[in-house]
Amino acid sequence: MRRKLNRTKKMISLLVILALVLPLAGRITVMPASAVTQAEIDGLKEEAADLDSQRAQLQQQLKAIQSDKSKALEQKSLLEQQISATQAEINNIQAQITKYGELIDQKELELAEAEEQERQQYELFCERVRYMEEEGEVSYWSILFASDDFADLLDNFMMVEEIIDYDNSIMESILALQEQIKQDKAELETAKSEQEAAKAKEEAAKADLKQQEAQVDALIEEISGQEDQLEAAEAQLKAAADAMDAEIKRLEKEMAAQISTVVSESGFQWPLPSSWNTLSSLFGNRIHPITGRPNNHTGIDIPASKNTNIYAAKSGVVTTSTYNSSYGNYVVVSHSDGTSTLYAHMNSRAVSKGDTVSQGQVIGYVGTTGSSTGNHLHFEIRVNGNRVDPVNYFPDKTLYVRSGGKTVLLEH
Repeated sequence: MRRKLNRTKKMISLLVILALVLPLAGRITVMPASAVTQAEIDGLKEEAADLDSQRAQLQQQLKAIQSDKSKALEQKSLLEQQISATQAEINNIQAQITKYGELIDQKELELAEAEEQERQQYELFCERVRYMEEEGEVSYWSILFASDDFADLLDNFMMVEEIIDYDNSIMESILALQEQIKQDKAELETAKSEQEAAKAKEEAAKADLKQQEAQVDALIEEISGQEDQLEAAEAQLKAAADAMDAEIKRLEKEMAAQISTVVSESGFQWPLPSSWNTLSSLFGNRIHPITGRPNNHTGIDIPASKNTNIYAAKSGVVTTSTYNSSYGNYVVVSHSDGTSTLYAHMNSRAVSKGDTVSQGQVIGYVGTTGSSTGNHLHFEIRVNGNRVDPVNYFPDKTLYVRSGGKTVLLEH
């Protein structure tokens, strides 16, 4: 009877031991998959390297013509392309910084979880060891020597072997967690270091951007006072306008199915905030501000502060969003009623070719890129491919025109 009681006590002790061991094994978890991967950041870095290479190539072209005063317009165009590449690189770096921030948050969370997991497993392991010490009779050897017979010895040996296996697996898991903690700490420090490097690179790019914009401002002053480039600039503008007409027609035909799905409003919305309602150039014959010669102006010019929002005058599809040396950064939106609107000399564009835009949506920002000597929006309307006077489509809009140094109400 006593032997039976001892056997029962031994079995209860073993069950208690296993009850302490099993939760340990159950707590070993796999870290969740990263929401942000290094591959994403590496992809952004590759894009940034491509943009940096573009900037370097443009700088080489600039150096080749910088001493040639007759190529100020070409210098301006190259600088504007460089500004565009620099701004794109800044946007890319900012995206990297954001990703690094997310990665840092994620690594800090994973590190905290791993440290907590390691602490809990270690405490439970110590608790089991303390229990065995307190219950001195329940040791591996006492269990074996308490066997009633050879068969019982074999059973007990297998139990002891299981407990030892559990012990080993738990120690391995604790060591693995400690290694994971070490790795997480290293990755966290690397991410923080690379984020700081990206921030430094962003500041350097912003300084470059400021310098490039100052160079453009200086060139605008230089171009305004030059006489030897006037004929070439006028020919360039006319060629660009003719080429644009053909390109708009081609793209509208190519994208007709998409354009037809966007319902256009019956009227046009003014493309700038309402307070910007003074025109510096009207549609039709005028003296070109750069060439100083009479020419046929293809739209209206609306001066506004740099980076003022430019709005889509109607809902439609962006058929063009690009840069050229005459119109600078420009966007064309084609509408399902057979009209199209063009917005030129933007400082930067906010939409891409193929985008569907709603009336009043911001599509870009006022600038002075291309053949321009001051911040303004060049705005055109075409009806079935033919340019028309935009003023006629805003009969209720109070407009002014600046002429001969005076600002007067525009009768329309």
